[in-house]
Amino acid sequence: MKFMKLGSKPDFFQSEGKDVRSVATDLPADIIIHVGNIKFHLHKFPLLSKSQLMQKLIASAHGEKSDEVSISDIPGGAAAFEICAKFCYGITVTLNAHNVAVALCAAEYLEMNETVEKGNLIYKIGVFLRTSILRGWKDSIIVLQTTRFLLPWLEDLQLISDCIDSIASKASIDPSEVEWSYTYNRRKLPFENGHDPHLNGVRKEYSVPNDWWVEDLCELQIDFFKKVILTIKTKAKVDAELIGEALKSYTYRKLSSLGKGFANNGNGGDAAKNRSLLETIISLLPSNKGCVSCSFLLKLLRAGRLLDCSETSMNELVKRIGRQLEDATVPDLLIPSTSGEDTMYDIDMVLNIVEEFMMQENCAAQPSPAATSRKIHELSRPALTPASAKVTVAKLVDGYLAEVVKDHNLPLSKFIDLVEIVPSDSRPTHDELYLAIDTFLKEHPALSKNEKKRLCALIDCKKLSADACAHSVQNERLPLRMVVQVLYFQQMRALAATSTQAESGASYGSSRSVITTNTEDECADGLVDDDPKAIKLHVGGKVNEHDWSSGSDNKNTNICAKSSNSKVKGIVMPKKMLGKLLSSNRRSSENSSLSDTSGSPSSNREEPKLTPYRSIRYEV
Repeated sequence: MKFMKLGSKPDFFQSEGKDVRSVATDLPADIIIHVGNIKFHLHKFPLLSKSQLMQKLIASAHGEKSDEVSISDIPGGAAAFEICAKFCYGITVTLNAHNVAVALCAAEYLEMNETVEKGNLIYKIGVFLRTSILRGWKDSIIVLQTTRFLLPWLEDLQLISDCIDSIASKASIDPSEVEWSYTYNRRKLPFENGHDPHLNGVRKEYSVPNDWWVEDLCELQIDFFKKVILTIKTKAKVDAELIGEALKSYTYRKLSSLGKGFANNGNGGDAAKNRSLLETIISLLPSNKGCVSCSFLLKLLRAGRLLDCSETSMNELVKRIGRQLEDATVPDLLIPSTSGEDTMYDIDMVLNIVEEFMMQENCAAQPSPAATSRKIHELSRPALTPASAKVTVAKLVDGYLAEVVKDHNLPLSKFIDLVEIVPSDSRPTHDELYLAIDTFLKEHPALSKNEKKRLCALIDCKKLSADACAHSVQNERLPLRMVVQVLYFQQMRALAATSTQAESGASYGSSRSVITTNTEDECADGLVDDDPKAIKLHVGGKVNEHDWSSGSDNKNTNICAKSSNSKVKGIVMPKKMLGKLLSSNRRSSENSSLSDTSGSPSSNREEPKLTPYRSIRYEV
């Protein structure tokens, strides 16, 4: 830390009791200065030779107390006045980063300028600031911290702006040019601590990290931190990712319980202070996509709801999260509901985020020439294409649905809204959606028949995997209509697979050759009986609930495992569902059975004619 000594005489200020300070000299004191509750017994001449204010006060004093003046409103109080008084007496005074600001304010108050005497205190402090303090990194930060106790005295001075400019300039230079000390408590790698075995105990110097300045700035109060960050942005020499890292570190430092209910302090001063801080952090976020993680943005959103932040701040967060929603995880989206809401999680907030994502993706699909010309490289990693981003978000939404459906108070309408907000072509598979819907049916057994049909209509049976199909045909919670759809599309794929096998065998000279490999399509669709007039469903053992999610490679749960004679075992369907299926098919005609049970636009396409389901033969 830099320091400067003024004066050469020894200190002969002494205390007389608790509230009296005097000078130990042979000459008796001829003036009493009241500074708050402290009385200073001093001499007029040293003070008049340096302070223009003291000249005015003593000249205007009259009456019995002409030898007493009061300056109770001096900035810095008695300690700051004592520094100035010692300078007037020529007593040695040491200035440093901790007291230089208060000494400057007191000197300005006492008018200790060049008009009274050359080389006065204000001039000497200015030289010390320019040549030492403002050239240092930590000294500038310390001085800036001390100025918050001296407002509004420093508003007319340049000290605050000079400190901010000094700090911002140093943070904006190339890290290779950093030669001063800084705080960096991040976990270092072994080679950074000199423990690399290849160095044979010789410590090697490594380059300064790009974020070397972040930790020291976290010591500032939010108003000064904001001014420094804005000045750094103005200089445009720091990457947006570094600005984002600084904001993230500062937020975690000042709101150490971010995302853990720190707003439970009530509506008092702490909550208001945290709310103001959070809104400031949100306003400082760079506009660049990816400057902070989506997980951090969602934590800010969760905290903003708990602290009841302004609608402007919340909308800004929703827009930013929507821009990079593909980077989020399911736990990030589990935003608790506020008091007064029935649901466990805030579904409406997630709906708004996904809607914002879809809107931005649709706008990005048709960029204007002007927007294209202004586009800059925001991320070092390759960005997802709009199509792959939508697929990722669709999977994220399905995973989110699988979690929130465990809430018994989740309305069916909100569940459907979340499913439908994602375009159908963004879901290449409906396995996770099927899992979420099946869980909803299990957690809400009181759903009506129409509600179940409406819910299951969201599933495209053609996009279910082999394991999901096997599970669904045995799932008694599903409406009969969906089970028939799954059976229908399974049979279509099975016929297509058999035709492909026959053509493949013919190309090798044998159209009747048997493929002994247990392919994935066979596992998904079952095997078709040689009799074209009958559909025969083949299944292995009974499928446990949701066992299909582990994949069809597991030998213990593979529903299409062949026996030693290469034949496939029959599906064991629940008797209740089997009875419903058979009775339904007996009441249906051959043509209407297929059209009514398909429930999909694909049923309008020309398909191979099949025997009605009343001719199905089941093996047990």
